[in-house]
Amino acid sequence: MARDSLHLQFGEPELIRLRAAATVAEPLATDELTSADVRSRLAKVEVLITSWGCPPLDADVLNAAPRLRAVFHAAGSVRGHVDERVLDRGIVVTTAADANAEPVARYTLAAVLWSFKKVPFLAQDARKYREDVAYRDRRGELSGHNRTVVIVGFSRIGRRVAALLRTLHEGPILVADPFADPAEVHAAGAELLDMAEALPRADVLSLHAPLLPETRHMIGAAELAKLRPGTTLINTARGALLDTTALEHACASGRLDAILDVTDPEPLPAGSPLYDLPNVLLTPHIAGSQGTETHIMARTALTELERYAAGLPPLHPVTRQSLAVQA
Repeated sequence: MARDSLHLQFGEPELIRLRAAATVAEPLATDELTSADVRSRLAKVEVLITSWGCPPLDADVLNAAPRLRAVFHAAGSVRGHVDERVLDRGIVVTTAADANAEPVARYTLAAVLWSFKKVPFLAQDARKYREDVAYRDRRGELSGHNRTVVIVGFSRIGRRVAALLRTLHEGPILVADPFADPAEVHAAGAELLDMAEALPRADVLSLHAPLLPETRHMIGAAELAKLRPGTTLINTARGALLDTTALEHACASGRLDAILDVTDPEPLPAGSPLYDLPNVLLTPHIAGSQGTETHIMARTALTELERYAAGLPPLHPVTRQSLAVQA
């Protein structure tokens, strides 16, 4: 992992747990896997704890680590460093993505609730109109009652968002995901529809799909045109799920509002019109674990290490199927 990741995620309590569960050497972390010193360590390693900044575990690295039996990832997606070659060797891989999903779901919940009353956009209007509070009547409906939220992607985050919303929101919650289990969607208090049916009903559209070749630009000009004027689009997943140019046009026209924690590209170029539009809120990819929240992911990886040492099965294994749809 990157050295910054080590310092961010592993405080003294986590390091005590690590040393109690495994034999470790110094330095604890490396951000490269090619130097002679690191290769000599790899030859003896049975377990890797990985996080942001881990290089790919390619065939060359795997050949240099013949005793490697487990990779416990203290962050979300493992797609940046793990592929099927790792699983082919029988190496156990786990992820802390469930722990990372919680703050993303909470950010999304807040964004949805604020979207009902157009809070982010009225806050920007206030700077322009000041004591002329008539600006509040120019944003359309400012009620959360019976408003429809459409969740695209019944992922580990999408299902959390549905569950959180159901505790606070009495309106319809629709899910668009061709792979979702209808019974699981129903149990979460939502209704499963296909995208074409769901989009025209949305007051808020929240994206939670993984970025795969088939989901790139899944929301483009045609999909945005299906949304009713005044719909708020929220993206906390991956920027490239959206066609940025199409979104710029839709927001610049005033038809749609947007809350974007992720963009494509990321960050947006300085000349992007999205920076200046009063109906767009941009945040710098903060919905996921930040600061002390990242310790929870480190503890998840440490729990997997302790279970491995005790001969117990992993709690959050990465399988071939889950690897194929990781964000």
